[in-house]
Amino acid sequence: MAAPALDPTPPPARTRVARLGVRLLLAAAAGVLLYVSFPPRDLWWLAPLVFAVLGPTLRGVRARRGFLLGWVFALGFLVPLLSWTGGFVGALPWLALCLFEALFFGLAGAGMAVTARLPAAPLWGAAVWVGMEAVRSRVPFGGLPWGRVGFGQAEGLFLPAASVGGVPFLSFVTVLAGLALGELARRLVRREIGGAAVPAVLLVLALAAGPLAALVPVTVNAPDRQLTVAAIQGNVPRLGLDFNAQRRAVLDNHVRVTEQLAADVAAGRQPQPDVVLWPENSSDIDPFRNPDAAAEISQAAAAVRAPILVGTVLVNSDRTTSNSVLVWDPVQGPVARNDKRRIQPFGEYMPWRSFFRLFSSYVDRAGNFVPGPGPGVLQAGGAEIGITICWEVAFDDLVADSVDAGATLLAVPSNNATFGLSEMTYQQLAMSRVRAVEHDRPTVVATTSGVSALIDTQGTVTGRTGQFVPGTLVGVETLRDTTTLATRLRSGPEWALTAVGVAAIAAAVVGRRRGRAGSHPAGTGEDIDG
Repeated sequence: MAAPALDPTPPPARTRVARLGVRLLLAAAAGVLLYVSFPPRDLWWLAPLVFAVLGPTLRGVRARRGFLLGWVFALGFLVPLLSWTGGFVGALPWLALCLFEALFFGLAGAGMAVTARLPAAPLWGAAVWVGMEAVRSRVPFGGLPWGRVGFGQAEGLFLPAASVGGVPFLSFVTVLAGLALGELARRLVRREIGGAAVPAVLLVLALAAGPLAALVPVTVNAPDRQLTVAAIQGNVPRLGLDFNAQRRAVLDNHVRVTEQLAADVAAGRQPQPDVVLWPENSSDIDPFRNPDAAAEISQAAAAVRAPILVGTVLVNSDRTTSNSVLVWDPVQGPVARNDKRRIQPFGEYMPWRSFFRLFSSYVDRAGNFVPGPGPGVLQAGGAEIGITICWEVAFDDLVADSVDAGATLLAVPSNNATFGLSEMTYQQLAMSRVRAVEHDRPTVVATTSGVSALIDTQGTVTGRTGQFVPGTLVGVETLRDTTTLATRLRSGPEWALTAVGVAAIAAAVVGRRRGRAGSHPAGTGEDIDG
């Protein structure tokens, strides 16, 4: 049944304002709902419903209104999602970050509004969304990948899609499912039965993407082998940034828990580990400059009879600092080093320090860290271990570089004590689970205060600790020297989808201009509403 002809007469101004108000409320509510879908809640299925609401909300508006709706949507999502960033810098920097990051979502909203006029609109809208995530994951100051839709899908139906096209493809199929569902519902409500076929097909394809991806075989490069790995969570004296005031206590805690593990191994209660992973900042005392700290670490390594990967802060000769992981051999001491490759702006270092000091004195609390070289791989216990320190796990290229360099186990040493009991810990854990699936690598997360975890190649958490308690995890991991399609293609799917989104925007703009030049229509109720 054909849709009734639209009245070309513009609706009254009051009606237009009311419609815009409803759209803004829907956009904000959808943003909050996307936040609710993220860990620690296992409500992954809310994400497609979010885009089923956002898609029709963006339909029928012009680009500038699409930008506003996307920006409001982002605030509903980012303000609660990133609330942990304000834990030690206050509300102003946290809200400023959210307001700025929301601009990227605004651009996505504008692009999705423009492409909503094209046939198969959900396909182009999902590609536009991936393009937005690609840009905000890289700029400015190295980007902020936190909050990508794919990172909220560690429990979901779509998760295996990460093994085919990485996090970008996982985001794509999740957003596509939602947009297709929204467009299908809109067509059915308007009784456009013929027009419902395309969104219905797109919805089925999106829902099938995860299960089908699970069937894609990996390339086996070498036989599997076993590695017994232990993760130590020593805990900290207190929550928040002030844990640094008792650095020696943090080191002592990790030594003590490691020695307890050694006692359990000697008594036969735990298997002998091949390698032990300590978290980031487990020794904020530089062991190269403090012989007492070095002696403590050597004591722990000798007790457990295995090399320890020690997260530490090193002072360089030029007085800069490096966030590092050292391989501490029980006989030889420190034998290898990996420095954090992507340091955190406004935390580990302060870009434009003199400029930002005009707005907040907190800039002087930022560190003077420098990034390190290399692909992020350390050899310990006879295995090649990929190291992504804390927030590095959010960056696609860093994890892929480690796997390309031969890593058969991924390690994520992290210090989440800085952020207290916030949801940040669980958001980061979900990223590690997605990475395990993306590259077919078992993953070990070791944090100072929790949550530490063992993750298998299906993204399943096989062991975990609590928060702000000491703990030990020991697991026999199957190391797989395999190559997934996502590992092989790296950022290829992301840039291909981004190009599709840009091309769709260009086609929609050109088509609209040609339509105006050919007929100069008075417009429709939908267009004028926007």
